Amino acid sequence: MPHAPPLGALLRQYAAGSALACDPVDQGLLNRGYRLRTTRGHYFLKHHFDPETAAPEAIARQHRATQRLAALGVPVAPPLPARDGRTVAVVGGHAYALHPWIEGRHRHGGQLTPGQCGRLGALLGVVHASLERVMPVQGWEGMVPPQGREGAEKGARAGGGARTGGSAPGSRGERPSGDRPATGTRAPGGPDGDAADAGADPAATFALIDDLLARVRRHRPADSFDELARHRLLERRALLEQHVGRRPPHGGPVGWVHGDFHPFNLLYRGDAPAAIVDWDRLGVQPRAEEAVRAAAIFFVRPAGTLDLPKVRAYARAYRRTAGATPSELAAAVHRVWWERLNDFWMLRWHYERGDTRADPQFPAASALVVWWTREYDAVCDAFVG
Repeated sequence: MPHAPPLGALLRQYAAGSALACDPVDQGLLNRGYRLRTTRGHYFLKHHFDPETAAPEAIARQHRATQRLAALGVPVAPPLPARDGRTVAVVGGHAYALHPWIEGRHRHGGQLTPGQCGRLGALLGVVHASLERVMPVQGWEGMVPPQGREGAEKGARAGGGARTGGSAPGSRGERPSGDRPATGTRAPGGPDGDAADAGADPAATFALIDDLLARVRRHRPADSFDELARHRLLERRALLEQHVGRRPPHGGPVGWVHGDFHPFNLLYRGDAPAAIVDWDRLGVQPRAEEAVRAAAIFFVRPAGTLDLPKVRAYARAYRRTAGATPSELAAAVHRVWWERLNDFWMLRWHYERGDTRADPQFPAASALVVWWTREYDAVCDAFVG
C-alpha cells in the first residue's frame, strides 16, 4: 500500500486496539486518509502532509476549533485524544490524527430540496457565528492564509465516500487565548501556491491568457480540450477587456472560516447534516466570500449556470444565522465574480503541470463565469433578496 502509515507506532499512542485492516479512502489533494479497522472498532486515520497545513501547531489549532464547535452543538468531527491527551501524533516526522469513523454520504445542491438548501445556508452561518464566539480574531484582520475557492473546487473533485465523524471531548465555549490563524497576505486560493485572487490585477491576467494561448497552440496532438480551452481563453479576454474597470476594492468583514466548505467536506446522514470535515484551511478571511464560493460549488449545474432559487433559499438562511447584511453579500458576490473572471487554475494545471485531474470540471466552471457575467444582476439579487 503506497504511503502506508506506521500503524504500530501510531496505535501505541492511542487506546484504539490493534490494527486489523487499513485501506486508503478517496484521496484529496491536501492530505491522505485511511479507513482503519482495529480490534476496538473503525476509525478514520488522517495523514497531514501538505506543507502549508501540516504543521503540528496548525493541526492542533484546527482540532481545538472543532472541539469548541462541538461543545456548541455544531456538527463537526473532532479528533480522538491520544493517551497523553494530545490530538496530533508525530511519527517519523509526519503528523497524524485519529477520528472515529462514521458512515455518511455527500450531497450536491441538485440533490437538496429548497428547504434543505436553507438548512445548508443556516449551517454555514452557524459555523461562522460560532467560530466568532470561540476563536479570537483581534489583531489578525486581513491576515489571510492561502486557501479558498480553488482549494474547494479541487477538494470537491477529489472527494467521495464515507468520512470521519463522531464526537470528542468538548470544551467550554468561551473565547480562549493563544489561537492564531495561518498567516499570509495572499488572497484565497488553492493548496499549491497558485492562489486565486478576489482583487486580481487584470494586467497580470492578460499576460497569463497570452501565455496559456501559446501553450495551447504548442500542444500536440491538438484535441477537443485544446479547442475548448482556446475558445474560453479568447472569450475570457474579451470579457475582461469589457469589464476591466470593475476591479473590486479590498474585502469585507473578516472572521474565522472553514475555508473549504463544499459538498465533499459535508457528510449527511439521511436528510440531516452529520459532520463538517476537513478543517485544514481554517483561517481568517472575508466570511461572506466563503458563503458565495460555497454556493457556486453546491449549486452549479452541468451547463455552467447556478440554480438561483436554491441559492436564494441558501443565502437568506445564511444571512439570518451569520448576521450578514445584504450589502456584505453583494460585495462578496462581486469579489468572487471578479476572482473567477481572472482565474485559470484548471488550465494552468493542464498546460503547465500536465495534470489533467481537474479537466472534467473545466466545461462547467469555464461556462459559469460567462453566464455569471451575463446574469450578474440576477445572481446578486439571489444572494441579497
